Amino acid sequence: QVQLVESGGGLVQAGGSLRLSCTASARTYSTYDMGWFRQAPGKDRDMVAAIDPFALNTHYGDSVKGRFTILRDNVKNTYLQMNDLKPADTAIYYCAARRDNGGRLWDPRYDYWGQGTQVTVSS
Repeated sequence: QVQLVESGGGLVQAGGSLRLSCTASARTYSTYDMGWFRQAPGKDRDMVAAIDPFALNTHYGDSVKGRFTILRDNVKNTYLQMNDLKPADTAIYYCAARRDNGGRLWDPRYDYWGQGTQVTVSS
């Protein structure tokens, strides 16, 4: 079982930046793909970004490419650096984990989820 705890959400003006953090409890963290998802009110949950266990490969949703960066250390932390934020980025952001699925980072199926952190971008 993997427990994930997100932090770093908040209220920011359009054009600003936030850095989300996700801390994992698993001792096998280094073998997991890590992902960030978001869900706005009334909308489906969308993948934002994903990173493989060795941080060699990443995948981004089209709406965040060039603005968001997913990072991880080799201990237990995954980050989402969000720059040039827009009101459309307002959502609850979730961290997710799964065992390495062989590089298919675009696959949105994950096994473990955090409780989410709210990001609100004002215009």
